[in-house]
Amino acid sequence: MTAEHPFASYVRILGKGPHYARALTFEEAKAAAAMIMAGQVEREQVGALLCLMRVQSETPGELAGFVGAVRDAIKASVGSLPKIDLDWSSYAGKSRQPSWFLLSALLLAQNGIRVFMQQAEDHTEGRLFSRDALESLGLKAATTLAEAGAQLDRSCFSFMPIEYLSPRLHEIMCLKPLLGLRTPVHTVGRMLNPLGASASLVGVYHPAYRPTHQEAAALLGDQHMAVFKGDGGEAERRPEKVCTVNLILDGAMSQEDWPALLAESAKPKITGIDPAPMKALWSGELQDDFAEASVAGTAAIALRMMGRAASPDQAQKMADSMWAGRDKGKIGA
Repeated sequence: MTAEHPFASYVRILGKGPHYARALTFEEAKAAAAMIMAGQVEREQVGALLCLMRVQSETPGELAGFVGAVRDAIKASVGSLPKIDLDWSSYAGKSRQPSWFLLSALLLAQNGIRVFMQQAEDHTEGRLFSRDALESLGLKAATTLAEAGAQLDRSCFSFMPIEYLSPRLHEIMCLKPLLGLRTPVHTVGRMLNPLGASASLVGVYHPAYRPTHQEAAALLGDQHMAVFKGDGGEAERRPEKVCTVNLILDGAMSQEDWPALLAESAKPKITGIDPAPMKALWSGELQDDFAEASVAGTAAIALRMMGRAASPDQAQKMADSMWAGRDKGKIGA
């Protein structure tokens, strides 16, 4: 008789049926994810576990366990990490407008905040992903942490695809075409914060994931984090909508409803995913109230979450001042 694989117990916990199945605990999820990251699991087992988690909707404990294991694996493989202030995950891509949120990140960088952005690239048709948008602005992706550190020292901003940061996690994310659906690993990536920033910003498409991310971050002991429903799933504020933000400030969980910045009937001047208008908006050649409100409004959420403003109103005023005073001839720091 063939001995049972040690990973099989985790699959069994999730898949025993409607009366006996349950979610993994934090400890179980972390142990399972550590085995996956170490290459100690068969591909079929990875697919089975991730699909079962997806069907049942991953819990905060499961998400926190997976994130903790992946963070540990990355730290063990790379050694020393560059210092950053804000981790910004980008996992969705834009499908209706350019990536205005990238200008938000670069605006913060121009004001001395060290921003690290990481992304998985699945090249879904009809979407603008951050790497392509940044390259259109003349900003190249880092392929090593040494390169990322040099970029941060030079301009307070760096972008790095997950395939270079964690090849194993990237490999698991690439199971999507085989399985036919996104797995919880994409949710993990959104709150990965791989370099241990003191603050992280997360955008989601489905509002139900806001408390899941928030509670998972609290379980991990994260001190500053914000998650909100962003445009297309990216961390980009829609200025014509009330924005509910789930926060962790100094380790304490809270929720704030940020008022709309524009009338609900407001429409963007620019539609489509051509990134060219981003440079024009930064330089002032393009005047677009909707896009500018998206940029400053998103930066305001980051400032509030980082503890640099005592209220949404104060954060918005700070972001508006940064935008008005930006160096229009130079994107970033």
